[in-house]
Amino acid sequence: MCAAPGGKTTHLATLMHDEGEVIAMDKIADKVKKISQNAALLKLNCIKTFCYDSTKALATDQTECWQGGPPFLPETFDRILLDAPCSGMGQRPNMAYSCSLKEVTSYQPLQRKLFRVAVQLLKPGGILVYSTCTITLSENEEQVAWALQTFPCLQLQSQEPHVGGEGMMGAGLSPEQLKQLQRFDPSDAILPGMDLNSLQGFKYEDMIKLANKDCIGFFIAKFMKVQ
Repeated sequence: MCAAPGGKTTHLATLMHDEGEVIAMDKIADKVKKISQNAALLKLNCIKTFCYDSTKALATDQTECWQGGPPFLPETFDRILLDAPCSGMGQRPNMAYSCSLKEVTSYQPLQRKLFRVAVQLLKPGGILVYSTCTITLSENEEQVAWALQTFPCLQLQSQEPHVGGEGMMGAGLSPEQLKQLQRFDPSDAILPGMDLNSLQGFKYEDMIKLANKDCIGFFIAKFMKVQ
C-alpha cells in the first residue's frame, strides 16, 4: 500500500525469489509507472502494479471485485506493508521545512484510514508492517498505541534483524512494547571517545550505532493478526 517509487516492493519480490505474487498500489499514475520500470529493470515478474487509492482498496462484496486487481475482498493477503504517507521529517535535513502545521497534522487521520483498510485485508495469522520516514510521535508510536487499542486482533511482534533504536516514550506503550519497535534517528547515535578515522577495534554494538547515525530517520512496527 502506497508502494511508489518501488524500492521496498522490489526488495520484497527479491526476498521472495520472484515467486508468489506482490501487489503494489499507489494512487499517482507516474509513480506507479516508476514501480513497473524498476521491476522490469530488475527482471522481477511477480510484481503487479495498480494505480489505485489504497483507502478504497477494500471491497464490500464480490460484485465490486475484478480478477487480480483492487478492490479486494477482506482477508485476501498473507502479508501487507503499509508504507504510509507521512510528514517526511526523517529525511535528510533541509535549510527550511516548507510544510505548514496543518499539513503535518493531517497525516495521522490519513494513516489511520489506511491502517483500517490494511487490517481488514489481512488474513488471520498474517503480518502487517507499518512504516514511515518521519520521527514524530503522533505518526509513529501514537499510531501503534491506537492500533493495539482499536484492533484487539493485532499483536505487536518483535523484529529481526533489530538494528534501530527502541520506540519513543510518550504514547502510553509499555517498555516491552517499545523494545519491539524500531526507530532510526541519526541524532540518537552519540559515540563519545570514538575515533571515527579508524574502524579497527570497534565493537559490534558501536558499529550498529554508527550505521544508525548515518541514515535518515524512519520507523517500523510489525503486527500479527491473531484472529
